[in-house]
Amino acid sequence: MTTIQIELPDATAQAARAAGLLTPQALERLLTEALKRREAADRLLSIADRIAAAGIPPMTEEEIDAEVKAARAERRARARDR
Repeated sequence: MTTIQIELPDATAQAARAAGLLTPQALERLLTEALKRREAADRLLSIADRIAAAGIPPMTEEEIDAEVKAARAERRARARDR
């Protein structure tokens, strides 16, 4: 286990404490989620670099919208099948 000491402005610390965000469990959850978001962003940027290197043209807004709708519909269908 690692102990970490941080300095925060008093108002921020008070608000975080009142919201229950300064507990070890809450801080672990916040850090874990931040790490997952950073990893996802890194993967996305890696993919973008490969797409640019391959010379693939960018998608239109309509194409992106269609892909997002299809992914959401697939996610909803999987959730219903559980």
